[in-house]
Amino acid sequence: MNSTMIQFFHWYSEGKGKLWNHAAEQSQYLSDLGITSVWFPPAYKGTDGENSIGYDAYDLFDLGEFDQKNAVGTKYGTKDDYLNAIKSLKDKNIQVIVDIVLGHKAGGDELEKFKAVKVDEENRDKVISDTIEIESYTKFTFPGRQKKYSEFEWNFTCFSGVDYAEGKDSHIYKIISEYGDGWEKMIDDEKGNYDYLMFNDVEHRNPHVREELNKWAQWYFEQTDFDGVRLDALKHISFDFYKEWLTLLRSNTGKNIFAVGEYWAPGYLDLLQKYIETTEGCMSLFDSSLQNNFCTASREGNSYDLRRIFDETLTQADPMHSVSLVDNHDTQPLQDLEAPVEYWFKPIAYALILLRENGYPCIFYPDLYGAHYKDYDREGNEQEIFLNKVDGIEGLLKARKDNAYGIQRDYFEDANCLGWVREGNDEYSGCAVVLSNKDAYEKPMEMGEKYVGKTFFDLLGRFEDKVVINENGWGNFPVPAGNVSVWISE
Repeated sequence: MNSTMIQFFHWYSEGKGKLWNHAAEQSQYLSDLGITSVWFPPAYKGTDGENSIGYDAYDLFDLGEFDQKNAVGTKYGTKDDYLNAIKSLKDKNIQVIVDIVLGHKAGGDELEKFKAVKVDEENRDKVISDTIEIESYTKFTFPGRQKKYSEFEWNFTCFSGVDYAEGKDSHIYKIISEYGDGWEKMIDDEKGNYDYLMFNDVEHRNPHVREELNKWAQWYFEQTDFDGVRLDALKHISFDFYKEWLTLLRSNTGKNIFAVGEYWAPGYLDLLQKYIETTEGCMSLFDSSLQNNFCTASREGNSYDLRRIFDETLTQADPMHSVSLVDNHDTQPLQDLEAPVEYWFKPIAYALILLRENGYPCIFYPDLYGAHYKDYDREGNEQEIFLNKVDGIEGLLKARKDNAYGIQRDYFEDANCLGWVREGNDEYSGCAVVLSNKDAYEKPMEMGEKYVGKTFFDLLGRFEDKVVINENGWGNFPVPAGNVSVWISE
């Protein structure tokens, strides 16, 4: 069966303590749709307890078990809830992908004094102060956990930089360290060196830190039996760290753990390819370039040439390492990287990632369930957002599950109307897909000799009329204006 991932959360997931139970309740529904893996948000305690999304990681060993940061559970529930959700999904043969945040820590327990220098925020290689002594929350003792699972305590030698100094202005401070004069090496020179992202930046050159993070990974696996990992903020972490971390994780668990990394560089395919090459193909990457193309196409409307939709994308250049997506928690409205695909185009975008042979598609929770939330925009104005379930998303998922197999033939001769067929195989029947960003259209396409005389209907219900395949194996498949149609055999 085709593999399909869902990101089972968004930035504003509703209801404290409810997500894990919700996932358990939805396991059968997801299985029926053909979902084969669920990507969960960070499951460990963040600095704001039940309010933390999870990317402000405080204690990696607290999966909602200890009274820390004013709560036992996390935003998503307790450890027992989490383990129950994982079991419910696995009972339906759905794999679990856990979110890994190892680039920074937040919410330190005690202040420490140490030496540091200020750096230019737009060029972190540029030092703009003398060496000074500062005080920051870099001591992590995890008093609520009382050393259960790990006795390791973090201190300032475990970090390369901070953005907080007691009694001083907020700024980026590079810690004077025995592990190197500068930041860790990145593959790109954005901001001079983009090692530092936020909070307390983890110093992966510290061998004690690497040892602790490797031990934690094995512990996490033993607790949850996860099947894959989503690696956060790769742009800000030394490329050699995750190469070693994944090698040891796979070796220690005896399991070929799937890995997909977030290297967000819309429009910069060369950086994605460079990262894959540098890390020797040890992980896949989200195709941020394709998501960027979808966003652009949705905004430009019928002036966009659909034949360019896969240009400069990882899905086209290296499909074996591509996880394709339409939107995620960073691109959704009111987020810093806001770049949502407009609603009218989403059925088209999902057809392009779900019903073609290249890439590993990931759908986004609000696109299957809808979402409603409030937040402030960049001008400081409160906005109320309603995200509707994508029209036809269940049909598109079921077509991927039951029909999107076999030889693919493309009909990309028109700038505003694309089509392709999947011939099917011995186990699954095929399908014909047509999409338009302009007018209604009828596209002649070849289904193949085995379909001669067969009747096809529109799975998404756009048309009542049927298409009969002629004696040459061809059919004329219509599509509504600005929409998609999926045709399968009766």
